[in-house]
Amino acid sequence: MAGNIFFVGLMGAGKTTVGRVLAKHLHKAFYDSDHEIERRTGVCIPYIFEVEGEAGFRRRESAMIDELVRMPDVVVATGGGAVLLDENRKNLKQHGTVIYLRAHVNELWIRTRNDKNRPLLQTADPRKRLEQLFEQRDPLYREVAHHVVDTGGQSVNTIVHQIESLIG
Repeated sequence: MAGNIFFVGLMGAGKTTVGRVLAKHLHKAFYDSDHEIERRTGVCIPYIFEVEGEAGFRRRESAMIDELVRMPDVVVATGGGAVLLDENRKNLKQHGTVIYLRAHVNELWIRTRNDKNRPLLQTADPRKRLEQLFEQRDPLYREVAHHVVDTGGQSVNTIVHQIESLIG
């Protein structure tokens, strides 16, 4: 299957996990935009947020997405906030098939609650913050997505097979 596949969705939706498995099934290279930023800068995302703020991180993220979408035959897991910038949404939609991995806030909360590598959840009420992020970003994910796949209560292989059917 030719062409790029890009995953969008909130943190904890399964973009990296599902993306890795799908890429292996389709014999494509897999990239996680956040991991690529960390690899190239040599520091973790929370440190970039601390030093450069969210705006600084978003600039780095946008440059990384611009680079990754231009690569041939890749599967890319984007960061949860990648859709916030219009240029990223256009870039993703123009260069491949965009899949929104959607999960309910409660499921996202269960998956992310012990992860200290999520700067936006380092608040007094991380669950409430997830609710706010979902409310803000869900319309943007839907706008950019060619397909929406619910990841709640399904195995990774089931989700991958569902995606393969959608894009097949």
